[in-house]
Amino acid sequence: MLYRGRGPAKWTRVGSSAASDVYKRPQAEPAPAPAAAPEAALPANRASWFVRLKSGLKKTGSSLTTVFTGTQIDEALYEDLETALLMADAGVAATQYLLDDLRQRVKQARATEPAQVRALLADALADLLAPLQKPLVVGEYCPTVIMVAGVNGAGKTTSIGKLTRHLADAGCSVLLAAADTFRAAAREQLGVWADRNRVEIISQQGADPSAVSFDAVAAGRARQVDAVLVDTAGRLHTQAHLMQELQKIRRVVTKADATAPHEVLLVIDGNTGQNALAQVKAFDEAIQLTGLIVTKLDGTAKGGVLAAIAREKPVPVYFIGVGEKLEDLQTFNAREFAQALLA
Repeated sequence: MLYRGRGPAKWTRVGSSAASDVYKRPQAEPAPAPAAAPEAALPANRASWFVRLKSGLKKTGSSLTTVFTGTQIDEALYEDLETALLMADAGVAATQYLLDDLRQRVKQARATEPAQVRALLADALADLLAPLQKPLVVGEYCPTVIMVAGVNGAGKTTSIGKLTRHLADAGCSVLLAAADTFRAAAREQLGVWADRNRVEIISQQGADPSAVSFDAVAAGRARQVDAVLVDTAGRLHTQAHLMQELQKIRRVVTKADATAPHEVLLVIDGNTGQNALAQVKAFDEAIQLTGLIVTKLDGTAKGGVLAAIAREKPVPVYFIGVGEKLEDLQTFNAREFAQALLA
């Protein structure tokens, strides 16, 4: 995945990380932006990432692939597949869409074997998820202000730390804003990531979250850093007063920089099923989301909720995670995900 700007400006590759290549606005002679690497040219570590992703989605994948074992292409197969998709948290709308699409593909391909139907389902799922695959833009604005939200326990602060590492490894300067001032442990946790990644952090114990965010954006502009990551407090989307505080942070960030925030990301736990879709809808209504980070797609995570999001609230998915290690957070690729789910 590339981080590249919009408009007529040219971009220059400045570094790479385990997750992606990074492109920033050039300071001197511009160079043409290289085309995105095809799937075949992905970094070597992407293969090991695919194995981990497939392992994380094994529970759902087994339920889906069992449908295609030793059976015929008949209504019973489609009924079993419908049940498996619903159990995988794909939701009614996405399940119906995939089944209708699959029937058309089977007819056009004149498929006669269940294995062929499984491959066609992988294609249908990849096409459904394709609109969610979008690059995260860093460099069009200086700084690029990225506001990150999420419910308690979704892995928000850890994801910010990993994203910081990816950006720092790619040569981007990063400033962190510890706007989760309510929970002392959150500030400490973000401070650890700041030390580990050797980046600066703006943190004030007991301060108003909006004030910390404002100071961080102002500092980022003064120091001309590439990205400012604002860690907001974890909160339930059902608590109106807490969502209003998020809205306030967004407004105050705009006061510090009229163009900001440039990205508003929501971290969602892949284990929460259809509740994740409800979170996306609620947070988008409150703070206008631009992207998602989906964590914990391992163990009991079903994964099908991404299909529901794609069908009902197609907010781009920038990163997905399958574990606690740095390399377990990677850029989202629709076809990889579909193949891992139906491997």
